Amino acid sequence: MLDKIKGLLSGVTDLALTFLLLGIVLQVVFGSVPFFPADVVGNLVALVGSLGDAGVVGLIAIGVIYWLANRGKK
Repeated sequence: MLDKIKGLLSGVTDLALTFLLLGIVLQVVFGSVPFFPADVVGNLVALVGSLGDAGVVGLIAIGVIYWLANRGKK
């Protein structure tokens, strides 16, 4: 049961990351994209900027996010 839930959440996360990457590419190539209501690139730049302003804490946060994103992939 737990394996099914983990598999489902993993699939949803992969799908969300795929849409995020698609939004970034489309916004870089075409500018404003009507079916992506949020400013994906602007939000990403703001996130990176805030993590950069945090110094060492930002680096630790990036490391934790990277670890969480890649812990199931080998």
